[in-house]
Amino acid sequence: MSTPPPSDAPVEPDLGQIIRAASARLGAAGVVTPDADAELLAAHVLGRSRGELAAAAFRGDRLSAQDAARLEELVVRRAAREPLQHLTGTAPFRHLELRVGPGVFVPRPETEMVAQLAIDALRATAAPAPVAVDLGTGSGALALALATEVPHARVHAAENSVDAFIWAKENFAAHAPHARLAFVDLAQAFPELDGSVSVVVSNPPYVPDEAIPRDPEVRFWDPPAALYGGPDGLDVVRVLSGVALRLLHPGGTLVIEHGEWQGEPIRRLLTADGWRSAATHPDLTTRDRATTALRP
Repeated sequence: MSTPPPSDAPVEPDLGQIIRAASARLGAAGVVTPDADAELLAAHVLGRSRGELAAAAFRGDRLSAQDAARLEELVVRRAAREPLQHLTGTAPFRHLELRVGPGVFVPRPETEMVAQLAIDALRATAAPAPVAVDLGTGSGALALALATEVPHARVHAAENSVDAFIWAKENFAAHAPHARLAFVDLAQAFPELDGSVSVVVSNPPYVPDEAIPRDPEVRFWDPPAALYGGPDGLDVVRVLSGVALRLLHPGGTLVIEHGEWQGEPIRRLLTADGWRSAATHPDLTTRDRATTALRP
């Protein structure tokens, strides 16, 4: 029996080879986590978990032409430093998967400890249905963490960006339809709650106007209104202090995220406004990340 002549047709690369090539391209483009990003993009295209993707790559599975073209498109966009979360349409935050895209600030892992500070304060409240307010909710990350992890709380969130509000509305509907989302400027938010709130939390814009972020994903894609907070980055924090004094009951807790060098000036600002027990807390990288204070 004769052996058929070898085929001259090119052998298509398998999934593992495609992912390794994508990772190399992303690394060359300056992406900080090229391996993870390549895997997450491939998992997104195939509708699989990273574990399932690893098994498929180990087996030597091959992509269809359609999936290969889709992955190629996403890798090109990621190499141009479009945020990974915009390409997949989701961002993880604690136990949540939030819908995100252009026009909304992508929640960061370091903000998870800010949520924890607010959750701990809310759980420590003796009221059977404590009230919490998230001022400038963006995608809804902080408010939804509170609403889902402290389910007996009544959570209200304010957002004044049309684009961000659209994303937040989708996330509230998916994760906590019982929580309240309002399209309102934080300075005028929720006067009907004055003096009844147990926790106010916010991740305000705190980047000084002249401090241009290094990462293209931040500089070119995050909404400027969610980043920049005036000459010293504290313009919105000053407003927050007054609004939170109005909303919180005596002994209520304020939690503010900020940059690593802003803890001391924020503590001074809050103390001058009459707040008690202002304290700054580090994140998991030991950088100062949030300041808390108690309403007198």
